[in-house]
Amino acid sequence: MAAKVHPAKELNTIAEKLGCDVSDLEFAQYMDEHDELRHLRNEFFYPKMKDLNHTDTSIVDPEEDCVYFCGNSLGLCPRKTKQYMDVEIDKWSKLAVEGHFEGDLPWAMCDERLDHNLLSIVGGKKGEVAIMNGLTVNLHLLLISFYRPTKSRHKIMCEGKAFPSDHYAFQSQIEMHGFDPKTSLLCLEPREGEVTLRTEDIVKTIEEEGDSIAVICLSGVQYYTGQLFDVASITAAGQAKGCYVGWDLAHAVGNVPLAMHDWGVDFACWCSYKYLCASAGGLAGAFLHEKHSLNDFPKLLGWWGHRIDTRFDMDNQLDLSAGIYGYRVSNPAGLLCPPLKASFEIFNKTTMEDLRKKSKLLTGYLELLINQKYKRPTDGSKSVQDELYIEILTPADPEQRGAQLSLKFSVDIHVISDELQKRGVICDKRLPHVIRVAPVPIYCSFQDVHRFMKYVRQSIVAAKQ
Repeated sequence: MAAKVHPAKELNTIAEKLGCDVSDLEFAQYMDEHDELRHLRNEFFYPKMKDLNHTDTSIVDPEEDCVYFCGNSLGLCPRKTKQYMDVEIDKWSKLAVEGHFEGDLPWAMCDERLDHNLLSIVGGKKGEVAIMNGLTVNLHLLLISFYRPTKSRHKIMCEGKAFPSDHYAFQSQIEMHGFDPKTSLLCLEPREGEVTLRTEDIVKTIEEEGDSIAVICLSGVQYYTGQLFDVASITAAGQAKGCYVGWDLAHAVGNVPLAMHDWGVDFACWCSYKYLCASAGGLAGAFLHEKHSLNDFPKLLGWWGHRIDTRFDMDNQLDLSAGIYGYRVSNPAGLLCPPLKASFEIFNKTTMEDLRKKSKLLTGYLELLINQKYKRPTDGSKSVQDELYIEILTPADPEQRGAQLSLKFSVDIHVISDELQKRGVICDKRLPHVIRVAPVPIYCSFQDVHRFMKYVRQSIVAAKQ
């Protein structure tokens, strides 16, 4: 198998052929002109500079698109969302309760009308994927089945800086079973002086602690560092030690190609409002491998877990759906399905593999420009910016990251963040010292990255004054 070319090398090779530098606007324009996915940007509403609350329109063009690098927190709104929402509101106003069984998204089946779109996104088979609830609710529902601690096997393993909602869910599940999180929550930490976790260290911990671990549950992509974990290897290592292995895919779904079924993952859950662009607090999703489809594990039951064929017989004789459908407890919110429909239509115009190909180049371009201008000196010498630097905490290996780069500035990030906002740059800060930047490939461009670097430069100058 041929070695993969690093994005930086690929980008520099293109620039050499053009006779320009990668930092030139000409280069970014060329990359956008030759981007086969550039048309997808037009499928979204892109905020204008003038419409943002903190933009200073005296220093930017108010009619220009903002620089939106916050899709790892909330994806942009697909243009058809309002149209599809209006259809459902109009149906409600005209048909009332009859809307449960009418239209393209009948409220009684709207989740099942859409969930097939997720199969290629998460790498699942029919019957393994469901649209339901919110992410943390789904995590709890799945942990009730998979976290069944014993005196000897009672630990949940997660990353040390897991997203707070996950951490709290793990703590509460442990406590409900009468164990102490201080001894039953195993948090992985990077090596001293490092920021991200090494796969070999994760596997080593599993081999050493596996007999006491009931469940391993990590993030597919770590929210703080942007690290993409080796899901397949970690899953295999955990299951070899008798552990159940699940994944929080909040920052991975719609961001990187996934193969939940082929990797043999026991369970997974995710939200839909980040890279899937399905509205703030939108309907979440869950995966249960088909090997568990007829499990007799403990689970919380609700009406929506009852098979649809007999659900409305109302005889209180449970006819439980197989697989993940049996984990549904409540009917889906009908008005949260239109945003999913609008988003899926866009994703169906491309593939996760094509998005990933562009993402590697786009994120690689951002990385290349940052390192070109602001790389932290390693030999003790001053940088070209008088010791000012930006350290990229996210792995340099493109195979170990998604669209996000987590940036550590040598100047006050509060000031940098404020100055970026004045220039219409939307990203977010995570204390104590990180600004997360995500050029999402489905709607971001190379010129967005070029503009971002211009505004970073201006923001740094303002911060130093």
